[in-house]
Amino acid sequence: MRLLASDLACVRGGRQVFSRLDLAVAAGEALLVLGPNGAGKSSLLRVLAGLVRSTAGQIRFEGGDPELTVGEQAHYLGHQDALKPSLTVAENLAFWISMLGGAGGVSAEAALGPVGLGAIAGLPAGYLSAGQRRRLSIARLIAVKRPIWLLDEPTSALDVSGQAMLTAVMGQHLAGGGLILAATHGPVGLERAKELRLGASR
Repeated sequence: MRLLASDLACVRGGRQVFSRLDLAVAAGEALLVLGPNGAGKSSLLRVLAGLVRSTAGQIRFEGGDPELTVGEQAHYLGHQDALKPSLTVAENLAFWISMLGGAGGVSAEAALGPVGLGAIAGLPAGYLSAGQRRRLSIARLIAVKRPIWLLDEPTSALDVSGQAMLTAVMGQHLAGGGLILAATHGPVGLERAKELRLGASR
């Protein structure tokens, strides 16, 4: 499998965020998208996820399901942790499993263990700390299998142990043939990741 983008361009709010951008990420590979604020890191991930339209270029996922869009074969983890505070931790995850078509895969309870939330599965999400909310969002990646992970500042709000957990989860995804694109300002623990640097000159 390979995720390919060629001659990609994006305009937001009347401003050219990036243009003539090419990338290629194969199964088992991670690509770190680096650059200063406003360089287009988040916009690139949102374009790949199908949440923002590109103004030029093509995106292809070779070896994926030809009946599905790239976005339908990708997880997008953004800045906001979309949770319902009145639902429990397990109920929130079960809701996402249902919405994302993960029935028959990993159960909510089984996905909470690797992110360290198994002991509070019955706690309403409204009581979670920012780091726990981020862990719950990461559990969604485990519960519903999708080959492409698009991660926007994935270590946000995570403490040292949470960052180690994320590194382990990402490593398992890559070992299973998955692809990761992560927009980040700092290290995420993926030593052999490729890098794509965006900036004002792109």
